[in-house]
Amino acid sequence: MKKVVNLFDFSREVNYRIEILAGLTVAMTMIPESLSFAIVAGFPPLMGLYASFIAGLITAVFGGRPGMISGGAGATVIVLIALMNSNGIEYVLAAVALAGILQILVGLFKLGKFIRLVPQPVMFGFVNGLAVIIFMSQLDQFKTFVNGKSEWLSGTSFFIMAGLVALTIAIVVLLPRLTKAVPSSLVAIIVVFGLVFFFGIETKTVRDIASVSGGFPPFHIPNIPLNLQTLQIIFPYALIMASVGLTEGLLTLNLVDEITETKGKGNKECIAQGSANILNGFFFGMGGCPMIAQTLVNLSAGSRARLSGIIAALTILVIILFGAPIIEQLPMAALVGVMIMVAIGTFEWASFRIINKMPKHDIFVGILVALITIVLHNLALAVLIGVIISALVFSWESAKRIRAKKYLDDKGVKHYEIYGPLFFASTTAFLEKFDILNDPNEVIIDFKESKITDMSAIDAVNKITERYAKVDKTVHLRHLSEDCRVLLKNADSVIDVNILEDPTYKVVVD
Repeated sequence: MKKVVNLFDFSREVNYRIEILAGLTVAMTMIPESLSFAIVAGFPPLMGLYASFIAGLITAVFGGRPGMISGGAGATVIVLIALMNSNGIEYVLAAVALAGILQILVGLFKLGKFIRLVPQPVMFGFVNGLAVIIFMSQLDQFKTFVNGKSEWLSGTSFFIMAGLVALTIAIVVLLPRLTKAVPSSLVAIIVVFGLVFFFGIETKTVRDIASVSGGFPPFHIPNIPLNLQTLQIIFPYALIMASVGLTEGLLTLNLVDEITETKGKGNKECIAQGSANILNGFFFGMGGCPMIAQTLVNLSAGSRARLSGIIAALTILVIILFGAPIIEQLPMAALVGVMIMVAIGTFEWASFRIINKMPKHDIFVGILVALITIVLHNLALAVLIGVIISALVFSWESAKRIRAKKYLDDKGVKHYEIYGPLFFASTTAFLEKFDILNDPNEVIIDFKESKITDMSAIDAVNKITERYAKVDKTVHLRHLSEDCRVLLKNADSVIDVNILEDPTYKVVVD
């Protein structure tokens, strides 16, 4: 019987010590981030922790690949801020649940495979932009509120914060050179916490962001009217949230695939994400998706199985129920230092080494995607624009590749052997290949090395037949693949051609 959950697949070796320590480290870095995103969006702070527990647990157990960490992520929460301001928390919860349904549908219809259409330059731009966002978001922890206004720390407070961050970074960088028995990030958090606690150092802590104390996520049916007007309100937000979550999730999955040299299951991840968000909508979670920063923390700690994600989720729940007084004393400097190292590790430094070897349009796409990600914080839009530009460039380059070999045979028939795909971008170049007035009465267009791919190509073939027909000349098509024939057959009303069967060679089939 096929095992669904790799955690219980004992044919695979699981290092339980590493998985447990990695899970604890992930939980420590996820708590302040989830709280911050919830507060920024105007949600009750605990909604962020509930989302991290629910999404983290469901996707860790049922997700598309081990090693990925999900939680209350800013990428999806940002989408819901406008809905929160205009309609309130009940509509937000309904939108989260609807987004989950849409994500499940994407997985069931196996649409996750379309993430393969994302080119490498877009991936570079996405990852680099995200690294900058992670780094820049940590700078906010060097600010404090004075009389309701956000101001930079100064004097002793600033130097204490900077010194503790520097100490955290030093431990994360240097400890692996001595031992890799425990995750350096977790050691750094414990050491800095110990210093602050035992020496009574005054510095910013998790308590300064929000309280993390609470109960088990309560079951709650969104209190909204069930009518078409409500659907019209929440559907656009749910659709965007589902798109952003799946985009970030599937790109993160691809990134983990590269790092671990294994293969994840995109459609399974879509279903797991959707299931988690449906539960979030009914258990007071703000919704979420895979978190690339926490995923990289997890991988850098040595995790390769599902156990670390489960431990992280359960740790967050235990902290909510019992451990809030301790966690609220964690210095933010320790968490900032860990996240800065995550940002540095996330950035694709290799993109600088190969930039002089990349085509100019790929460089442009990568930089554009990174800028959109940084400025708008809209990962789905950034990736979509990058894919569109890459597709247009590919179409243009492919259009230039169409060419024709021309010759007359012994019977005086003119042959045009077409090379390259015939599609919307190459039709103009295709039409320019023919010398209609000077050609003999019979012409053969050979598609052995070409392919008719769309309606624009059919229309181009139609125009050629019409032009030859006006001067009483006949056109034959040869070597059409089966799908090309289907296209032509479906276009009977707009095209009239003669298709020759090759007496010697079989018709080329895909």
